[in-house]
Amino acid sequence: MRPVGVHHVSLNVPDVDAGVAFYTRILGGVLREDRPDLGFDGAWIDVGDQQVHLLMGAVPPDSGQHFAVQVDDLDAAIGELRATGVVVSDSTSIGSGRQAFLHDPAGNLVELHDVGS
Repeated sequence: MRPVGVHHVSLNVPDVDAGVAFYTRILGGVLREDRPDLGFDGAWIDVGDQQVHLLMGAVPPDSGQHFAVQVDDLDAAIGELRATGVVVSDSTSIGSGRQAFLHDPAGNLVELHDVGS
């Protein structure tokens, strides 16, 4: 097997509409209209070339599991999010890049990652 990338991550959310609002209005994703009827509530959102799939369901306890959204200007992203009232950690260095963390409305942990140079 030779993977070519991550296609999507799936997140449980207790309120799909709140999740869609967060991932589109706050994080800048684009709601996909081509999600088939899978027999349960959910949504597919484009985030760059990948997708976040929101699934109606109980959110597991926060034990550090997360996914990362790559940004090109971490300081600007932190500033924009804080201006909307989102709580975002200060950035920290990781290798040649930097990262910051926030939680979506359901409590899922999201990393913002600037790969640096």
